[in-house]
Amino acid sequence: MKILVIDDEINQRHIIADILADAGYRVAQAENGHSALQKLKKNHFPVILTDLKMPGMDGRELLENVKKQAPATQVILMTAFGSIPGAVEAIKKGAYDYLTKPFDKENLLLTVKRAAEKYRLLEENNRLRSQLGKHQDPHRFIGKSAAIRNILHLVDRIKDIDATVLISGPSGTGKEVLARTIHFSGARREGPFVALNCGAIPEHLIESALFGHKKGAFTGAHQDQTGKFEQARGGTLFLDEIGTMRPDLQVRLLRVLQEKEFEPIGGQNHLKLDARIIAATNEDLKKLISTGRFREDLYHRINVFDIRLPALRERPADIPLFVRFFTEKFCVQYNKGIPEFTPEAMRLLEEYDWPGNVRELQHVIEKTLIMNDGTIIDACHISLKPVTPSHPSGTRSLPAMERAMIVRALEKNKGSIRKSAMELGLSYKTLQYRIKKYNIQPSSYKKS
Repeated sequence: MKILVIDDEINQRHIIADILADAGYRVAQAENGHSALQKLKKNHFPVILTDLKMPGMDGRELLENVKKQAPATQVILMTAFGSIPGAVEAIKKGAYDYLTKPFDKENLLLTVKRAAEKYRLLEENNRLRSQLGKHQDPHRFIGKSAAIRNILHLVDRIKDIDATVLISGPSGTGKEVLARTIHFSGARREGPFVALNCGAIPEHLIESALFGHKKGAFTGAHQDQTGKFEQARGGTLFLDEIGTMRPDLQVRLLRVLQEKEFEPIGGQNHLKLDARIIAATNEDLKKLISTGRFREDLYHRINVFDIRLPALRERPADIPLFVRFFTEKFCVQYNKGIPEFTPEAMRLLEEYDWPGNVRELQHVIEKTLIMNDGTIIDACHISLKPVTPSHPSGTRSLPAMERAMIVRALEKNKGSIRKSAMELGLSYKTLQYRIKKYNIQPSSYKKS
């Protein structure tokens, strides 16, 4: 690492440079602020040590110029005892720290080391922000498990066509993220992605939210409002929690999907539907059909392609990917260095049931990073909610552990029940029974 030492007293400058060079730093020297800025234009210095009082440009003026030219560079001021107030004021303007003359070797090296660590942290965070912009966006679906590979293979097949898609799965599994993946990787990616949570909008407002309305269409309609169907023109409309939609709106939605046109409330003209429809639900729509709460004809209309997202506990191979993703995301957000998770910590995360799925894992990682400043995250640093009341420690129940072992074996053996049974020391029929008992789908772990 290169360090620039600035002091108009040549002997003092040489002494500091020799100490730093002996500690392994590459050192450049300048006799005043103007010379230092010329060197900064040609070279990159993570840390600068400068005297506070110098003829011409003093340390505070130099600091202002350095921050404009190289914002991440850490500036350490050297000052006599009587000039401490000036050094403190400089810290408020961005200096890293100050050293009071005469200072000892250990204090000098420790201050420089800490300044260098802060520089590395800032540079790492800048790199991560750049990566987040390119890779860690909300449109990339994470996963390498067999089940997710199969889903992404299907996404690749359907991304450029306008057929409707129904995404099902437990809450927190990433249904909207998958919908965004379909949209932003497909032919409509230049158009808008519009999301509507059907369960979060009051019943008397959802019709207007979908279709829009004209001024005066009903009490309180003081101006025209564009609905989600129109807002999504040229793009994708994502209807989350579609199972909560009331029956009369289901009829209207079915008609829109069949006729490819809609009419705002109070409007006279029909508008063309130019949006791909992706719906999502965490409910069993077939059960809702049997109880009369969901229309079967609408179900078949939106279910041209059916994608079921598995619970996180069914895809343990993806947990390390999520841990890395969320760790980098939150370390950038909170300006922290990236810690390393020990094997014990990762094992704890992989063996937990995750009733809240990916959303719960995200919150756990965020809380863990906020509460710990070290470079190592161990199992003792991670706080997990109890899986059941009978397990206050948060450890897994025996059935949950057994299920996880079966899933892991199927994952490893590409869905082969016979190979998995041999690996687990079970008979073929016994494993079949337990697969049925735990509602596991071996086919979802077959190699795509």
